Amino acid sequence: MNFNSRLFDRIRIGASEAEAVEESPARRCDHPGCAKSGEFRAPMGRGKEGKFFQFCLDHVKAYNATYNYFAGMNDEALAAYAKQEEIGHRPTWKLGVNSKAARMAQRGRVAGGAAGPEVQDGFNIFGARSGQEASKPESRVGILARKALDTLGLDDSADKAAIKARYKELVKRFHPDANAGDRSREGTLQEILKAYQTLKAQGLV
Repeated sequence: MNFNSRLFDRIRIGASEAEAVEESPARRCDHPGCAKSGEFRAPMGRGKEGKFFQFCLDHVKAYNATYNYFAGMNDEALAAYAKQEEIGHRPTWKLGVNSKAARMAQRGRVAGGAAGPEVQDGFNIFGARSGQEASKPESRVGILARKALDTLGLDDSADKAAIKARYKELVKRFHPDANAGDRSREGTLQEILKAYQTLKAQGLV
């Protein structure tokens, strides 16, 4: 390595940190009537964030013991502060309000929906659909449950009360005791009992 290179001549070495840092004069305690040095910082309070008092050790302890950032705030202001605290006091906006989303939504409306024709927006997240209703979610009833409901003569929208009422009605109609001991409809009754047990196992009853 050549230490006589012309490139090394252009490197400047700054003063050491000890020389660069000027010693600031010791500040006195901000408490009225105190002559001690104020070595400890204490926040000035709400509305003066980033500004500090300089206190001595005794006065900073006393100040911190009585300091209350929320002093003087009413209940509404406290609730608003707590709500803003949840998001870290950062700005927020409604989904789709920023300019890019607004342009995308406008393009989607022209194409037939706020989210576009190729997007299924079942929960209407992307806003109004120009008069179109949000698509209804598909039924969560399985094949076995659907067959059991068909056996009882009900559709997918039947609730627990409707299923129980229909079950009781069919059992009374097809039970041999209700038909003077006639056992010719016992197969139908067995299908009804099996359908009800299936619905019970599926958690629909």
